Amino acid sequence: MSKSVCAIAVAALAAACPSHAENPIIQTNFTADPAPMVYNGTVYLYTSHDEDDAYGFKMKEWRLYTSTDMVNWTDHGAVASLKTFPWARQDNDAWAPQVVPRNGKFYLYAPVSVPGEPKNVIAVAVADKPEGPFKDALGHPLVGPVTGYIDPTAFVDDDGQAYLYWGNPNLWYVKLNQDMVSYSGPIVQEPTKPANYQEGPWFYKRGGKYYLAYASTCCSEGIGYVMSDHPTGPWVHHGDIMDGNKASSGNHPGIIDYKGGSYVFGFNYRFNFDDTPVHRERRSITVAKFNYNADGTIPNLPWWNTEGVAQIESLDPYRRVEAETIAWTSRVPSPWDHPIDWVPGIKTAKNGDSVYVTRITNKTYIKVAGVDFGKGAERFTARVASGAGGTIELHLDSFSGPVIGTLAVGSTGGWGAWQSLSAPVKGAAGKHDLFFVFKGDGSDPLFDFDYWQFAKAGK
Repeated sequence: MSKSVCAIAVAALAAACPSHAENPIIQTNFTADPAPMVYNGTVYLYTSHDEDDAYGFKMKEWRLYTSTDMVNWTDHGAVASLKTFPWARQDNDAWAPQVVPRNGKFYLYAPVSVPGEPKNVIAVAVADKPEGPFKDALGHPLVGPVTGYIDPTAFVDDDGQAYLYWGNPNLWYVKLNQDMVSYSGPIVQEPTKPANYQEGPWFYKRGGKYYLAYASTCCSEGIGYVMSDHPTGPWVHHGDIMDGNKASSGNHPGIIDYKGGSYVFGFNYRFNFDDTPVHRERRSITVAKFNYNADGTIPNLPWWNTEGVAQIESLDPYRRVEAETIAWTSRVPSPWDHPIDWVPGIKTAKNGDSVYVTRITNKTYIKVAGVDFGKGAERFTARVASGAGGTIELHLDSFSGPVIGTLAVGSTGGWGAWQSLSAPVKGAAGKHDLFFVFKGDGSDPLFDFDYWQFAKAGK
């Protein structure tokens, strides 16, 4: 596997590329089917979730991650699951979702299965805020059951008309009503199916043109796209955004414009193949930045690189920052480790609306990119819970970079007994990547980590 300089887990090289993402962008869970939504200045990235023990598709929930800088992603945990649709099969098939806002509500469209029914259906759930919780809107499928009714993508046009596209290997659409949970007119199978279309459509409008990106001919799947002057075609194929790659049997695009840049999301199997040469459905979401051509077409992009995209704004350490805000997490390598960039370790957990970092063990670490300390910080505070304890070492620019402080974490009275602890820091000024390096005895979990904050010098 080729590795960019920024992705190599060597301190001297990691410091050479600060404030940059690494692909895949989520390391604490296996994620796929990215559905980014820009809302009120934030990217809301909805995903499907491959279970840690998956071999084939094993998917039970939909997760959410947010970012304002395209590099540090905050985990909000599961915002919907198969339990959201109690009439659906409960042990599997929580496949590719999309969420769209309208009239102060947020609508989640997702394919699920019905017990005893081999064909597919699409369900819809609704929430009052993008973080959910989402609730079943109908108590039954919106469309289906029909074989291949998967991968819904929704869009509300400028004139208020909403559309829902979906399908594998055929492409269907229907016009949604203003309530977003019913439709008018017939379900139409697209008569001019896009060239090399397979599944995973992503429908949007830009510059007066309609775009439909999709996972292209299986297998391997790249990303193809077509354009039209009308929301229901006819569609004109303009090439591929990304060619297929033998390292990834699948793909699934999500495309947004955000803070002056254009981004395409997809997924690969990098973390699976870091662990084993055996293909398993344990996927990881990736992102690349691109520029549209003058005529609105999209250039052909190289396969997902490990370096990812550049950070577009700094992170403020003087406000509360959730510990699950992560640019990268792995474990500090030992001389006998296999020479890979990522090893499974830190996870996240959710209790009610609260998400926190868990399964912290000795020498695991979290990187937070592009932290702007300004003229300097003098104190660090973290909210933790522990029955064992350990330390949090604060490093600049790499996991072995300069230490600006160390927070000792003793027993807080047990897991779930949260306490705020603080320690002095020195040498934290200017903009740096910040690394939390966790240390303690043995191989058991040390503590859980909820959030953190620095205090400015002189305050």
